[in-house]
Amino acid sequence: MPGHNWAGNVRYAAARRHRPSTVTELRRLVAAGDRVRAVGTGHSFNRFGDTTGDLVSLAGLPPTVEVDRVRRTVTVAAAVRYGDLAIRLHAAGYALPTMASLPHISVAGAVATATHGSGVGIGNLATAVAALELVTADGDLLTVRRDADGDRFAGMVVALGALGVVTRVTLDLVPAFEVRQYVRLGLPRAALDEAFVSAYSVSLFTDWRGGRIGQVWRKQLADAPPPEAGWLGTTTAAGPVHPVPGMPAESCTAQLGEPGPWHERLAHFRLGFTPSSGDELQSEYHLPRAAAADALAALDPVADRIAAVLQVCELRTVAADELWLSPQYRRDSVAVHFTWTADADAVAPVLAEVEARLAPFAPRPHWGKVFTLDPAAVAAAYPRHADFLALLRTLDPAGKFRTALLDRHFPR
Repeated sequence: MPGHNWAGNVRYAAARRHRPSTVTELRRLVAAGDRVRAVGTGHSFNRFGDTTGDLVSLAGLPPTVEVDRVRRTVTVAAAVRYGDLAIRLHAAGYALPTMASLPHISVAGAVATATHGSGVGIGNLATAVAALELVTADGDLLTVRRDADGDRFAGMVVALGALGVVTRVTLDLVPAFEVRQYVRLGLPRAALDEAFVSAYSVSLFTDWRGGRIGQVWRKQLADAPPPEAGWLGTTTAAGPVHPVPGMPAESCTAQLGEPGPWHERLAHFRLGFTPSSGDELQSEYHLPRAAAADALAALDPVADRIAAVLQVCELRTVAADELWLSPQYRRDSVAVHFTWTADADAVAPVLAEVEARLAPFAPRPHWGKVFTLDPAAVAAAYPRHADFLALLRTLDPAGKFRTALLDRHFPR
């Protein structure tokens, strides 16, 4: 288990690290611990997952994948990566409705932070969860189900690891499908909404150095017609491209309209390669989808400052849901994602400016990224914040799974 997160900007403060090989061993460890946190693939850029006590990796547990063809679900071990799960599902004739840009992330970690892909009719990854199995603070094994636990279940899916150590996740499945990916260049900002609704999943990339969106990644169902030659005033990419200007495209999923399995197109990056640029910080804010154009206009006056410390900015859409701590709770959203340079000191003042300018749009941060929003503003943006805090106090009254950052946003 590494002593730092994927980006290297967080050095774990844990006094002890563990890699249990059975759930029974994990239950004993949790029951005996004073402070416990689970770590997945480490693709979080902040300290929600840090602890001064016992840091637990679930990578030693059996990587089980159990498909239920009657219920059309899969129950998967928490540490299994989405990319590995997707290969198994596709071979069995099934798919997930969406993938994050990186297939390298663990199922439980991505669900806990409401990680997402893109698509106006597609929810985040956590919306596919039908059941969770977790070890609670006293070492008991608890299973909660969407069809049996109702509103309480909706409060436990996106939970930041604060309610227990998730061991297994059950996900809804759909039949396997094929996707074609086309990259278009130079989208006028006025065509933002039209672009978002043009295909199954659409991502837009900008470097904030001009008035147009640099790249449009259209991931469309294989039987849909390709974009016409002058689609929305754009041009066709001459060859495969990487979202970050100057990076080699070999790490990216196939483009140029080549059909392929859902999991090899909906993600941006290939499982066997370093995702994104690999040397970066990330921030992301979820805003009402209807406010996308106004929010970008609010950032225009500081475009030069953003560009100076930016690798690329991605815009995606995510459908509304009912999960309490989901950034899309009852709100169709646009996600404004910043891949920054790895210079935290240079990024910090620009991040503060971005957050100030987005404040009128009630931004909800991605829980796994870098953000400095005032806790009161974050709480106000999440209508079920108080309900989650009550659930947290009920299931973990002694604060076994708490961290300093959790205490800041969910005070005892």
